[in-house]
Amino acid sequence: MVGLQDPPYMHKRIGTPWSDGTEGVTQCPVLPGDTFKYQFVVDRPGTYLYHAHYGMQRGAGLYGSIQVAPNDPEPFAYDFDRSIILNDWYHQSTYEQATGLSSNPFVWVGEPQSLLINGKGRFNCSTISSSSLSSTGGVCNTSNPDCSPYVQTVISGKTYRIRIGSLTGLSALSFQIEGHNMTVVEADGHFVEPFVVKNLFIYSGETYSVLVKADQDPSRNYWITSNVVARNRTTPPGLATFNYYPNHPKRSPPTSPPTPPAWDDAEPRMAQSLAIKARRGYVNKAPTTSDRVIVFLNTQNTLDGFRRWSVNNVSFSLPHTPYLIALKHNLKNSFHSTPPPDGYDFANYDIFSVANNTNATSTNGIYRLKFNTTVDIILQNANTMTKNNSETHPWHLHGHDFWVLGYGKGKFDKDNDPKKYNLENPIMKNTVVVHPFGWTALRFRANNPGVWAFHCHIEAHFYMGMGVVFEEGIHRVGKLPSSIMGCGRT
Repeated sequence: MVGLQDPPYMHKRIGTPWSDGTEGVTQCPVLPGDTFKYQFVVDRPGTYLYHAHYGMQRGAGLYGSIQVAPNDPEPFAYDFDRSIILNDWYHQSTYEQATGLSSNPFVWVGEPQSLLINGKGRFNCSTISSSSLSSTGGVCNTSNPDCSPYVQTVISGKTYRIRIGSLTGLSALSFQIEGHNMTVVEADGHFVEPFVVKNLFIYSGETYSVLVKADQDPSRNYWITSNVVARNRTTPPGLATFNYYPNHPKRSPPTSPPTPPAWDDAEPRMAQSLAIKARRGYVNKAPTTSDRVIVFLNTQNTLDGFRRWSVNNVSFSLPHTPYLIALKHNLKNSFHSTPPPDGYDFANYDIFSVANNTNATSTNGIYRLKFNTTVDIILQNANTMTKNNSETHPWHLHGHDFWVLGYGKGKFDKDNDPKKYNLENPIMKNTVVVHPFGWTALRFRANNPGVWAFHCHIEAHFYMGMGVVFEEGIHRVGKLPSSIMGCGRT
């Protein structure tokens, strides 16, 4: 089976929920040799991503970006428009990675071997043993022109809009253009109140537009770099060239690549999260109250000897019959009827300690949301099964954009923290990060008939159960196309 392409995160697919591209949720997988046409209304300008959504196939390279041109003038000016996709790269196939994650004993995917900038990266062939080379056919050639770094050519004095998207399988990244400031103006298709950064922190599933003026010494080239943050950095930096015309594009910068931020310094990453606000004049007002609050505690545990990620101690698994078809066609008993919990043991759970989580379970049950109601989601991070460790998780919601109401450190205080929510100018996004030992608060309207995944955008984490599914207004969904069927009870 091949990966399904999650169409651009342009946010809704209203009226065509079967074009969301999520295997097991909205459709059956596209079989080898088959074709499938995704058709949907493009309802907002901006920068978006598409990628495979079957197993861990996104990590094998099935991804891309889509730009939607505006009908109205944008609130910022630039001379040229360019795009960059950031990724990480493993030498193991995604099938080998998935096998390790599903094994007992558990085999973690490890850190990536390379970081890619627009699909190009480098690897030190001298680190490969002769036995490894023979098992891979002896192919490791640093002189291959395909291994030359990506080149972004610029003209001195001009301003560039650079659309940056991350589709990493694991890594949170810091992106930098040596010697140049970047002004952030767009996030996930929404205009941002501009702010300036030297390092842009970007998490898997996110897109940003930054404005960069080519205002440095034009007689030389400069480094573009990506570096792992939020995980102990063992992967070498991704390198590309910011090439001032008419310098030769293969002329290396005369300096060493800039030093990246410390991988374990969460403060600047939290500061960037807090800095992202909706641009004045483009604020979509959030509802002032919500009808339902669901708290998702990220937990790690062992189930029947297998390592799993869980939400509120419940590890998610996909059914054989996609939810959209099962619900619309009333195929009873296709998935568990008991919904997962709306919270966890707030009073007694210590997020700073390794919990035994002995009551962990697995389910393919879903959350049923009352149509057109307002829902708050609190993402709560905790300690993993490793002492003094809490990981960074980017969460992506299908079918909606949400308002980001706030971030915090430690355990969410349901009585006092909501009083600090930003209801004045919250940014709307479809992917958001929850920082180590911290929380993130979101609000969205359940106004898009269908069934929608909400999951960690780290490939291995979602594969290991870190996700949930929402249903809303299923009675309003039109006739389902036969092209989405052919698996399970369909």
